[in-house]
Formats: sequence, structure tokens, C-alpha cells
Amino acid sequence: MVQFIAGGKGEGKTKKLIKMANEGVKQTDGHVVFIDDDRRHIYDLDHDIRFVETINFPLSNYREFIGFVCGILSQDNDITSIYVDGLTNIIKKLPDDDLVRLLAKLGALSSQNDVNFIMSMNCKADDLPDEVKKLLVA
Repeated sequence: MVQFIAGGKGEGKTKKLIKMANEGVKQTDGHVVFIDDDRRHIYDLDHDIRFVETINFPLSNYREFIGFVCGILSQDNDITSIYVDGLTNIIKKLPDDDLVRLLAKLGALSSQNDVNFIMSMNCKADDLPDEVKKLLVA
């Protein structure tokens, strides 16, 4: 499953994502990963959540991000959920067509590996392509 949280700056996307991750780690026997572009929220997360900061990994497009996620998945077969905060802060160039491709590839990875992907991005929901709108949870 792939889910998406969209909204403007300051609308509570990160708080909602952190709450979902903290609740999710309590409801799974597997592992939960939280990917962010900085360490600002590391102490808001349950200590059982694996935190991955992307600042030291130059991810310039959706293909590199997919490779990054595949690397994480290849190291741990027990991952049940991956939360990604601030997708456009992690991938600097993400035009709509690449966003749709990214979500399609994550959907395939989700099915193959039984992993849920929940991501947030600073944008208005109305500005998203229809393929992305159907994945919105907030």
C-alpha cells in the first residue's frame, strides 16, 4: 500500500506522519523505518523506529530514491512500513510525471515486499496529478 499526505507548509503533515509511525510501530511485529532530510524530529519518534537521515546521501531524482529504498529493504526483510517526510526536500527535482513514476514503483515494491509506504510532501492536494490524488490520506 502507498499512501500520501499533502498540504501546505505548517499544516501539520509531519506531526500526522510521526503520529502514524509511532502508532504503526506498536501494531506490528516487524520493523518500521522513518526517512527524513534532517534530524529535527528524531526525538519525537518511538525508539523502536529506525531513523534514516538522507542529508549524507545525494538523492537528485526519483530513480536514486528508489535505489535508496531498495538498499534499505535489502538489509532487512522484516520491514513492514516506511514513512517518508518531506519528499521534495529529499528529492530536489520531482516533476509530476516523475512523482507518478515514483509512486508506481513504490506500489510495485509494496506488493513484492509486503511493505507500506506513507509519504508527505509540501504541496496543495488540488495541484497533484489524479494518480496521486487517489492515494491521499490527508
